[in-house]
Amino acid sequence: MESLNALIQGMGLMHLGAGQAIMLLVSLLLLWLAIAKKFEPLLLLPIGFGGLLSNIPEAGMALTALESLLAHHDAGQLAVIAAKLNCAPDVHAIKEALALALPSVQNQMENLAVDMGYTPGGLALFYKVAIGSGVAPLVIFMGVGAMTDFGPLLANPRTLLLGAAAQFGIFATVLGALTLNYFGLIAFTLPQAAAIGIIGGADGPTAIYLSGKLAPELLGAIAVAAYSYMALVPLIQPPIMRALTSEKERKIRMVQLRTVSKREKILFPVVLLLLVALLLPDAAPLLGMFCFGNLMRESGVVERLSDTVQNGLINIVTIFLGLSVGAKLVADKFLQPQTLGILLLGVVAFGIGTAAGVLMAKLLNLCSKNKINPLIGSAGVSAVPMAARVSNKVGLESDPQNFLLMHAMGPNVAGVIGSAIAAGVMLKYVLAM
Repeated sequence: MESLNALIQGMGLMHLGAGQAIMLLVSLLLLWLAIAKKFEPLLLLPIGFGGLLSNIPEAGMALTALESLLAHHDAGQLAVIAAKLNCAPDVHAIKEALALALPSVQNQMENLAVDMGYTPGGLALFYKVAIGSGVAPLVIFMGVGAMTDFGPLLANPRTLLLGAAAQFGIFATVLGALTLNYFGLIAFTLPQAAAIGIIGGADGPTAIYLSGKLAPELLGAIAVAAYSYMALVPLIQPPIMRALTSEKERKIRMVQLRTVSKREKILFPVVLLLLVALLLPDAAPLLGMFCFGNLMRESGVVERLSDTVQNGLINIVTIFLGLSVGAKLVADKFLQPQTLGILLLGVVAFGIGTAAGVLMAKLLNLCSKNKINPLIGSAGVSAVPMAARVSNKVGLESDPQNFLLMHAMGPNVAGVIGSAIAAGVMLKYVLAM
């Protein structure tokens, strides 16, 4: 009978908390959205499954060695950690001290936990290697670069301004997060506000990269919001586009794009990297990988490498990236008032970015002979190529013969560049404070 009781008590179900139950339901919802609704399935499916693994009671797959130690509640071990941190020997006090500690001190405590016999869970290791180091988003950016054609942007350089204008959503959201904090509605620090703001760029890898650097505790919520809203671009953008444009403007037919030479396509990523990185070194990692991937594509001399980066490599890294994000979908990090704020600010960021791109196109038309259809301004958010397809779809509703897809790819690609630069600005000035 005692062995039966021990068996029952050893079941994970007996240790299932309310928070874990809620997060299991959230993870199942993400899987349903990925499979049934096809919402960004390449990321939401591994993120959702990672969330399931992270919230299985007693499995500890998302726990670091130090978190496993704290969950074990051994008084002697807690006393050793507390003595190192100069705090009370209880879990809550230790967690507060760790939150304020320098990264070097946090690493020392992690190593101390390992010395005491604790090991990090599998997903925690994935997170450390894929996101903690920043490698996975950089590799994905390389793959995106290898799949990107700069031709539409080079054929119509004015569209670079549309991509730049759409980044206004990022900085407006940072101000929005800080405003919520100022009025005591939801507490956000400046690094957290900066990480949330990047959702407005509609660029998942950039959002994950910046969150991992500035606010790893919010990474799960930010990644879920970023990819969910990217999937909802066809629902979020059209009402804003129609509200800001007249029927006449939506029918504007743009001049056919010129043919861009191979030399221009080869030189552009090199020149772009040098211009931006020399002025803003913090943007070099993301933009450098993006430009390197594009150079492999356009040079034509490393087709094998280009094909690998576009297919096999980016697919493998996407799996581990998604599972790593899922490691952050644990109750004590996700079920916070901040998550609601992130979801609200995310949709506002998309809306502001869309509106800014459309309004910039209208502004350019005031001083230009060759008119720009304002609908392509909404493609300045870097959801490639979905935002460009939305611009084309809304344009076809007004004029079935007005195909805007290739014109919209210009600001769409510019948006990717803009979000990488915006991330560099955040890193430079926020980390310096």
